[in-house]
Amino acid sequence: MDFGKRLAALRKDRKLTQAALAEKVGCHVTMIRRYESDEVQPTLEIIRKLSRALSVSADTLVFDEAERNPDEELRLQFEAVSQFSPEEKEVARVLLESLILKHDSTRFARNR
Repeated sequence: MDFGKRLAALRKDRKLTQAALAEKVGCHVTMIRRYESDEVQPTLEIIRKLSRALSVSADTLVFDEAERNPDEELRLQFEAVSQFSPEEKEVARVLLESLILKHDSTRFARNR
């Protein structure tokens, strides 16, 4: 779902009109219409204000749910890692960052 549809759906879920959301955000209703039609993209500051007005995270406004969550194949492993001690979590974080860097460098080398 694109940003405009997500924004409109969240606004409607909260039973707000475009005018009411515009008032909460501190912008003109025309801008809300333009955001919802994907005619323009909001600035970071407006995204922050929209997320506060709608009581959602900025991630909820910007990303589809599947874009920010781990693959189903890795979900159980990440749930297990959440139970680790802080020291174990740090080791897991360093290992993951190393694997990501290796992946990115291999991909970059292939594209040269």
